[in-house]
Amino acid sequence: MKLRFKDYISIKLHQTDLKLTGYIKSQLAPYGLAPEQNLIMMLLWEKDGWTQNQLANQLDKDKTNIARMASSLEKKGFITRRFCSDDRRSLELHLTASGRALKEEVLPVAEAFNDVVTEGISDEELEQFDRLLTKMQKNMEK
Repeated sequence: MKLRFKDYISIKLHQTDLKLTGYIKSQLAPYGLAPEQNLIMMLLWEKDGWTQNQLANQLDKDKTNIARMASSLEKKGFITRRFCSDDRRSLELHLTASGRALKEEVLPVAEAFNDVVTEGISDEELEQFDRLLTKMQKNMEK
């Protein structure tokens, strides 16, 4: 069987995902964060008090996965989980002082990661890439 060009794109996409994940994982390890936990923290640094359901929707993750990551972040002392005042079935995630302080250390790491990944790529190319990834995601939702 001869591979088609589209097959090579799938392989390249997978290889790139592995490299990106491995790189950011090594950069975040000193801070006790996994890449997916960092996504939660970045959202909380933008707006404290997301519910676990909101985070699951925003990150396109299942609720169990979000609950597990939130539990881990809570054990590390970066967040607290509290029942919502208007819905006792939902849990809100709030940053602790330690979690807020972590922002000053981790944001430069995230910015450096973005600089490394996008080096030599124009804004127009990044916009095109965003459009292509969005199309691929929509294709997978069909």
